[in-house]
Amino acid sequence: MAPMNRISGRSAFLALLKDEGITHLLGNPGTTELPIMHALKEHPDLTYVLGLQEAIVVAMADGYSRASGKLVACNVHVAPGLGNAMGSLFNAKFTGTPMILTAGQQEQGHGLTEPLLYDPLVPIAAPLVKWAVEVTRLEDLPRIVRRAAKVAMTPPTGPVFISLPGDILNAEAGIELGSSTRIDTRSRPSDAVLDGLAKRLLQAERPVIIVGDEIVKSDALQAAARFAETLGAPVYQQSVAYGAHFLSEHPCFMGGLSRDQRQVRGVLSQFDLLIALGSDPVRMSVWSEVEPLPDGMAVLQIGLIDWDMGKNYPAEMAVRADLRETLTALAPLLAKQGGNRHPWTSWPRAIGRPSASTWWSASRAARRRRRSIRIGSRCRSPTRCRRTRWWSTRVSRRRAT
Repeated sequence: MAPMNRISGRSAFLALLKDEGITHLLGNPGTTELPIMHALKEHPDLTYVLGLQEAIVVAMADGYSRASGKLVACNVHVAPGLGNAMGSLFNAKFTGTPMILTAGQQEQGHGLTEPLLYDPLVPIAAPLVKWAVEVTRLEDLPRIVRRAAKVAMTPPTGPVFISLPGDILNAEAGIELGSSTRIDTRSRPSDAVLDGLAKRLLQAERPVIIVGDEIVKSDALQAAARFAETLGAPVYQQSVAYGAHFLSEHPCFMGGLSRDQRQVRGVLSQFDLLIALGSDPVRMSVWSEVEPLPDGMAVLQIGLIDWDMGKNYPAEMAVRADLRETLTALAPLLAKQGGNRHPWTSWPRAIGRPSASTWWSASRAARRRRRSIRIGSRCRSPTRCRRTRWWSTRVSRRRAT
């Protein structure tokens, strides 16, 4: 076996991040992060983004990950820096952002003297991350970074934390960097479950769909649109929205649910089956004990986070599966078994259903708008835009109710 080349901890850390797909490292460095800054010159293809306060650093990383769908890394400075970042770290936990958060720590042994700015970092970060650990041997650094990336990227995704003592970053050793691991969670229900889902959906007289953030994380926007079209059901975005959870120009999209629970109850009372696409739409839209779900409404949930399914309101059917794979399989099954059992013309007027001619005009206007966007033009006259008139009509009808 050939001897391994010696490498410093700081250079190994950056090499591991790059191999895990990291292209930008965001940070606010202090003295304990100087080894990382020193090693950046050995990795010119890794872009460092400076933030002037740790909360901003983590927020920027959160936004970059949510926009790109990629794993992201950020670095803060010892205990006060990690403390500054906790609010933004909570947001990353809430949105399930795949993030590797690291903080420079005092050299091992030096921490025993409790120097300025010292505090154990792992207990601080642990409540808000999927996994928190401190590196105590350089030889363990590759295993820790590889595991952190795997844990962060495995649904339900979320942030992880690594404490990096200065002596680990400055040490040198002959270590093997290993390779990356990703867990494929793109599962779909069995044929029997899919058949049961289709039958239950077709039994509903007035189904409604509520979508959440998992639609985007599962890359299921197109699949959800085809599913809604096939079922002929209106689609609402969950009340607490932290992203675009459905194609906003799609004719099935009715907008977001209000945070006023009485209004939400008024909307939902017109339906007999709530289809939650994602694990959190029910929790994020209906959470009041005073205003529970309308009488006689059943809940059907599909998603990957089983903790949130049927948690506060019982689900008649709760299926743990990838949304894109499940909806892609469900749409043709619905079309085969029942066709369009819930046509647009059967929608209650109270939810703002368009007439057949308006629906067609809106669809045509949406296609024209998409073409205009592609060629760089805009609809400069809202009064001549059928899409705008249709949307205004829908909003006014909902407000009237």
